[in-house]
Amino acid sequence: MKVFTKTDVGQARSMNQDSLLVSENNDKGLNLYILADGMGGYKGGEIASKVAVTAVQKYITEKFDTISKDKESILDLIDDSIDFANSAIYDESEQDEELQDMGTTLEVLLIYKSKVYIGHIGDSRIYRIRKGKMKKITTDHSYVEKLIQDGEITREEAYNHPKKNLLIKALGTDKVVEPDLLYTVLNKNDILLMCSDGLTNMIRENEILDIILSSEEQKDVTEILVDKANEAGGLDNISVIIIDNR
Repeated sequence: MKVFTKTDVGQARSMNQDSLLVSENNDKGLNLYILADGMGGYKGGEIASKVAVTAVQKYITEKFDTISKDKESILDLIDDSIDFANSAIYDESEQDEELQDMGTTLEVLLIYKSKVYIGHIGDSRIYRIRKGKMKKITTDHSYVEKLIQDGEITREEAYNHPKKNLLIKALGTDKVVEPDLLYTVLNKNDILLMCSDGLTNMIRENEILDIILSSEEQKDVTEILVDKANEAGGLDNISVIIIDNR
């Protein structure tokens, strides 16, 4: 299994408010991948995303040895780590007026013994590519996703919707947060893609899939994806983590 990461400020922003973290512990068999897309004026988004990834990584690595390693315990650990990060961001925003609107999306992906455990909040995404097909594992916590689920607009209409970046849930904006907790199995030849919306707002899913599948096995394609997003306008920060199990 190889892991590739890339984050870029894009073409339109002056600051990169995305944060990435990869923590692989061969002794514990714990592989942890975290991606956050911050938001908020001043330096709020940058601070929120950095606090999120460091808080989650610290919490999980410190507590991992103390839990039984069954599915429920690991998902509970991820849930608790997200709650810990949420409190850290919320408390910091309460203490500084310039940071009051800060928050972040968060993708937490933990691999242990070929099982994949996920914590998700916001509109960053996790995809699985298996047997040539790409499936979105996470569901966006966004206004347009709710419209899609309610049958009011199509997914194609959502792609260019004026409010497609409006979140209905984020980390650090409220005292209590309820992330989605997900579980799947990592098969041989699977590829996992974690990304901020700076990628998926610029490149369609079918093109992302084509780029990844046309690459050689375990070759770093994160730079190609980021370059394509920038060529399409690069309207936001762009962050990508690829976990290649081919």
